[in-house]
Amino acid sequence: MLEPAYQADVVVVGAGIAGLSAAHRLTSAGVSTAVLEAAPCVGGRMSTEKVDGFRLDRIGQLLFTSYPELRLTPGFEGLVLRAFAPGVLLHSDGRRHRAGAPASGRSARGALHVVRALASAPRSPVAAAPRTAAPLGGPVDQARLSTALARIAATPVERLLARPDLPAAAALAERGVPARTVEGFLRPLLAALLCDPDLTTSSRCADLALHAFARGRLCLPEGGAESVPELLARSLPPGTVHTGVRVTSVATNAVTTAEHGVVRCRAVLLATDARAAAELLPGLRVPDFHPVTVVHHTTDEPPQTGASLLLDADRGGPVAHTAVLSRIDPSRAPAGRALISSTVLGRPPEGVDTAVRMHLSRLYGTSTRRWETLAVHHTPEAVPAMRPPHDLRRPVRLLAGLYVCGDHRDTSTVQGALHSARRAAAAVLADLGAAASLHRADPAPSLPTAA
Repeated sequence: MLEPAYQADVVVVGAGIAGLSAAHRLTSAGVSTAVLEAAPCVGGRMSTEKVDGFRLDRIGQLLFTSYPELRLTPGFEGLVLRAFAPGVLLHSDGRRHRAGAPASGRSARGALHVVRALASAPRSPVAAAPRTAAPLGGPVDQARLSTALARIAATPVERLLARPDLPAAAALAERGVPARTVEGFLRPLLAALLCDPDLTTSSRCADLALHAFARGRLCLPEGGAESVPELLARSLPPGTVHTGVRVTSVATNAVTTAEHGVVRCRAVLLATDARAAAELLPGLRVPDFHPVTVVHHTTDEPPQTGASLLLDADRGGPVAHTAVLSRIDPSRAPAGRALISSTVLGRPPEGVDTAVRMHLSRLYGTSTRRWETLAVHHTPEAVPAMRPPHDLRRPVRLLAGLYVCGDHRDTSTVQGALHSARRAAAAVLADLGAAASLHRADPAPSLPTAA
């Protein structure tokens, strides 16, 4: 059977959010696109396991309502975000304190307001501990931090990226932030946002995380992390995404697959994770990674912390942050049950579930002995490390016809993955020329039949 000169204008390798969002931009410009994914489903690391009516994310990605790419990416019109309560809860010296919430709905974004422990917290030995100062220090320290967050919220991103690049911990020390404020608020917050408990991350990336925190609300996609890539995949032209297709080699005008032989094209965009991309293109650098472990529990008597993200300012156990996710997104648990998801950063301890239960008992001020463990998800290469000097705009155009995108080319966040996809799609379109002048393949590319 005669075959066309090419089956698609562009082949995208990888159906994570970077590859799918790039495919949206390409198809919207009239460029026929085939997305090839080795796994049986789309999403990559943004996956959700379903257990007895629960929706359990394998990596607890935290999003922000202030992420620009969530508004700018085609295909996200139907995305539903469930917001946490404003700010975060800090556990310190046996009590919980709210921090980072605006003083009022109309206050400047980024203003800091600290209140005492939640009045609704259960009366228990932990909750009844002697009164202590908030973990941010005294009123002067709190006022300084309020001013600093308001300032970073108003600072243009370009100015943040022009700052000297240091390890985040060193940058905080150099800026004269009181040690109590760093240890009591900024360190646990940044550790949660960057998945980096030692704050070795680039200070520019840390500033971007604080910028997003000060300007928006922490949130989760309704229905689990997988709902984001699934939404993108459903809104692409039918036949664009092909799962269960393993790419074994790439060139500027073709990819070779294990199942369907050679697929000819005008350009190839690698949108896999960093390690898989380097296996196809050995010259690409593989970064270090931050491991993440997420432990999911359920109970019929949930802790009284509302829809809040709870951080441990004392670092008294393995849990970096935890939340009753069913309070934020009820679709993640069946009726009458609560879903508590807790994140451990770095190498997990032996007997991680037991260690997490003991820590959660102190954080929530309640017994966890009757909680049921639903799943323990350990991902050794969860988040690419962003140590300084970190290039937030690593090249996406390797050469004419060959491109790469993903969170390892930008910041190691959903925002970074989407932004890198936008840069890569723009480079592809610029090299291919105006969409109206291209010789088109079929709008929904078909793969050759496997031999």
